[in-house]
Amino acid sequence: MTSRYGGYEEREFVAGYYDTAYDARRQDVDFFVEYSRQAGGRTLELGCGTGRVLIPTAIAGYEVTGLDLSHYMLQQCREKLSRQPEDVRQRIRLIEENMTDFDTAEQYSLVTTPFRSFQHLITLEEQKACLNCTNHHLVPGGLLILDLFHPYPPRLVPDPRYMDEIEDLPETALPDGRRLRRTSRTVAFHREQQYNDIEIIYYIIHPDGRQERLVQAFPFRYFFRYEVEHLLELYGFRIVDLFGNYDRSPLSNDSPEMIFVAEKTGRGQEP
Repeated sequence: MTSRYGGYEEREFVAGYYDTAYDARRQDVDFFVEYSRQAGGRTLELGCGTGRVLIPTAIAGYEVTGLDLSHYMLQQCREKLSRQPEDVRQRIRLIEENMTDFDTAEQYSLVTTPFRSFQHLITLEEQKACLNCTNHHLVPGGLLILDLFHPYPPRLVPDPRYMDEIEDLPETALPDGRRLRRTSRTVAFHREQQYNDIEIIYYIIHPDGRQERLVQAFPFRYFFRYEVEHLLELYGFRIVDLFGNYDRSPLSNDSPEMIFVAEKTGRGQEP
């Protein structure tokens, strides 16, 4: 069954394997930590998950609020936080809410959406609601960072290369003796609605030889540059930088990412 918002709030196993699956994805952490430093105030991270970016931000000395819809992901984050020093824990606030409708009763100098959490918002209504909430939580002149993938046309239309399972994590030993291998594939294409149905498949081998195949299925929205620019302008933002990767290189034809850095210049829409 396909789940909304990545299935993180419904499937406990995803949270349990998340850090192992994404341990190698570290190139964005320094990028976001540096922006928290430059912001000079508190950061709000939308879709904070297990704290992959959130905790390093607090370790670096910056106050950060993490918001996520998934109880399971936040549970993993809290377990990781329990192993951190008291001063690090004091810099973090965790909130279990939907990024389309939240009220933290605080304002922030920076709002971030690491690892494409905004792309779990399939409908225009959800996207507008998220940007509206974000605007109202930013101080004047505060920054929003939208982290999206740069669409690669062959992956947006039916192509057997991407409909078959592609290994993205070779067999990896887990601390408890199990072994994990992971693949992903696109199972359906919805060009008229600008999203694809994705499956991430977890193959688990237990110490006694028992095997499991667990599937995380979800729709995933893709965006184009000028569509995002119009959305941001509509909700009171001005783009100050647009990068094609976390090394701050400019967006180009071959860039893997679209990283929008936008300044709040006005109010969002009234609810």
